[in-house]
Amino acid sequence: MSRILVLYYSRHGSTAELARQAVRGVESQAGCEALLRTVPAVSTVCEASAPEVPADGPPYATLDDLASCDGLLLGSPTRFGNMAAPLKYFLDGTSGLWMQGGLAGKPFGVFTSTASLHGGQEITLLTMAIPLLHHGMLYCGLPYSEPDLTSTRTGGTPYGASHAALEGATRLADEEQRLARALGGRVADIARRLAS
Repeated sequence: MSRILVLYYSRHGSTAELARQAVRGVESQAGCEALLRTVPAVSTVCEASAPEVPADGPPYATLDDLASCDGLLLGSPTRFGNMAAPLKYFLDGTSGLWMQGGLAGKPFGVFTSTASLHGGQEITLLTMAIPLLHHGMLYCGLPYSEPDLTSTRTGGTPYGASHAALEGATRLADEEQRLARALGGRVADIARRLAS
């Protein structure tokens, strides 16, 4: 059974919904299972810390979750063309895994959400990929054989799945949902093929 870690941070729910759609895509592939995880918020107050278990939603990710996965889907809202600080903070703590080559050769895909149509989706996806490429992971985007990629009017790029919350709409467009599922299915399929 190939295990795909779907790891995300979300503040208003759009990135969380992309993650849930990616999970559906992973689980549509025979012999694949998804492990949905999030990360706690970070604080500017040094003494502040999050509880061990979140009040709701999926559990917090651990380095063991990352080390034991066969593939990764990483999601974050856009913050000035980059991932949100909580996700970056988690990844900054993976140097031990990097030194061991623990993620090398595993496939990954990325997804993001923005508050506007031109909110930096593509650059965020690319900057999210950088630390994973340093780990030696294999970048899986969305090919143009996905019909929704050429018809979407909100989110969706060849670099990964995305959502644009036009006029504050947090509900994903149908195309955005299908592209997130396609990305999840693609990473899972590649992970399964690599494992065999």
